[in-house]
Amino acid sequence: MRHIPLLAFCALTACMPAPSAQVSKSYSEDSTSGIAFAAMQDFEAAPRPYQSRPNAELARDFLDLEFRMESGRANPNFSRFEGPITVKLQGAVPATAPAEMARVLSRLRNEAGLNVNFGQTGVSASVTVEFLPRAEMRRIVPMAACFTVPRVQSWAEYKAERAGPRVDWTSVTQRDHVAIFIPSDAAPQEVRDCLNEETAQSMGPLNDLYRLTDSIFNDDNFNSVLTSFDMLMLKLHYAPELRSGMNEAEAAKYVPALLARYNPAGNFAGGEYKDIAPRVWIAEVERAFGPAGNNSQRLAAAHRMLTIAMAQGWHDGRLGFSYFAVGRSLATVQPAAAVNALVEAGRIYRSLPNAQVHVAHVDMQLAAIALAAGQDAQAIAFADRAIPVVKQAENASLLATLMLIKAEALANTGRASEATALRLDSLGYARYGFGSESQVRARMSEIASIGARGARG
Repeated sequence: MRHIPLLAFCALTACMPAPSAQVSKSYSEDSTSGIAFAAMQDFEAAPRPYQSRPNAELARDFLDLEFRMESGRANPNFSRFEGPITVKLQGAVPATAPAEMARVLSRLRNEAGLNVNFGQTGVSASVTVEFLPRAEMRRIVPMAACFTVPRVQSWAEYKAERAGPRVDWTSVTQRDHVAIFIPSDAAPQEVRDCLNEETAQSMGPLNDLYRLTDSIFNDDNFNSVLTSFDMLMLKLHYAPELRSGMNEAEAAKYVPALLARYNPAGNFAGGEYKDIAPRVWIAEVERAFGPAGNNSQRLAAAHRMLTIAMAQGWHDGRLGFSYFAVGRSLATVQPAAAVNALVEAGRIYRSLPNAQVHVAHVDMQLAAIALAAGQDAQAIAFADRAIPVVKQAENASLLATLMLIKAEALANTGRASEATALRLDSLGYARYGFGSESQVRARMSEIASIGARGARG
């Protein structure tokens, strides 16, 4: 299940207050009416550099992804599709979805070796992706951006079965039909992100682990598209030595040899045992980043995240995420303390392999704080450091946000023509990342109000 995206709410410095009527430097419907909105800009497929971890560590990750559920329950059975896998889209399919789905399937074939294709029209598919209005989905599953369930092929069927054992993943020993549900009115990037994660989980591992900085199977939502780690997990999932119905002990006998074969770069000594995050910490994550409550409540939850992380003795991405949560919530009330927390989050993420996009999220927060404080050169430096990483990570909403922050800083330093050009360059990514023109204008206005605050000193 993919949770509400990190940038979907309170993304900039923990819910900056709405611009007041006195803020002149904002982009209302009227003031942006002269801007010609560019066509949506997405990303071309590009190789993703990957630093392998020791195979002994990857083996534990694989087993925890396969034999645990997000709820914390054990999953007694290894399950997968046996034979060719087919996919179909139904419902109010967004215009961008077929091409995005085709790209995911192509990557699954080429990088993970899966036998997967679109199914024939009118024929039942292995995986049914149904699009329906977000409001309808949230009436049933309020915290999910999108999710996948077994043994059903439609929303109507899911609603009829959702309280019963038929849609319980822990009872599945072999997959025959799986349904994925995605909001039809989501921004194109959210559609793409859901297609990446939910398609992978419909066919492969079911769990998400907060300790994984190199995976989309992580509810921190920093990674937007399937990574090299994810493709390796899917390749293992369909290795011929494994079979549906195995328990953990049976599967574990084969995993070391499979990793040695599929990931020779990981054949070196080392690796650290990392436990699964306790439910009490995960509950605080949901409070710190969820839409309910106010910023003081989110800040209190973030502090509890950090306290638990320290008590657990973590030094990995979960500690970094806890500092990030604290810094994000402190940004508007105690900017100096926020910077300290965010700098510590960045230090931790830089010590970890494959966590560059996490550092970029930290840099975006630091850039916004610097812009609000009138430190325009520093805001530009943070944005410049993050932008190449974010392009590689294919995160259009984060990229557009960074470009707009930099544009405001450029404008504040008298470089108006550069600022205008950069705003225009950001629009295609913003439309892909945020959706409608009104949402793009709202983000532009939000960032402009921060820039105006910094310009006033």
